This record gives sequence, structure tokens and C-alpha cells, in this order.
Amino acid sequence: MALTDLKIRKAKTGAKPYKLSDGGGLFVLVKPNGSKLWQQKYRHQGKERLLSHGQ
Repeated sequence: MALTDLKIRKAKTGAKPYKLSDGGGLFVLVKPNGSKLWQQKYRHQGKERLLSHGQ
């Protein structure tokens, strides 16, 4: 299920960081201080990598 702008804006902060998944390894990381960061997990040569795209 794809994320919408409204879902991301209404995401509440918590005691720990959590992820809102968009599919295909892409997700928004919601941090306790209220910041939101786009990140993507992928595999390269058999190793899992994490790419940060920004706010």
C-alpha cells in the first residue's frame, strides 16, 4: 500500500524510531524528535545496504 502525503504528515512520534513502508524497500523513518527521513534498503553483491534520500 502506497504512502500518501497525509499519512506521512499525520505520523505521530513515539519513544522509539519507527518505519512507514511504501514498498520496494522504500520507507519513511519517523524519529522521536519529529523528523522524518526517506530511506531505502537494497542488496548489492549479496549485502544489504541502506540509502538515505533526505527529508
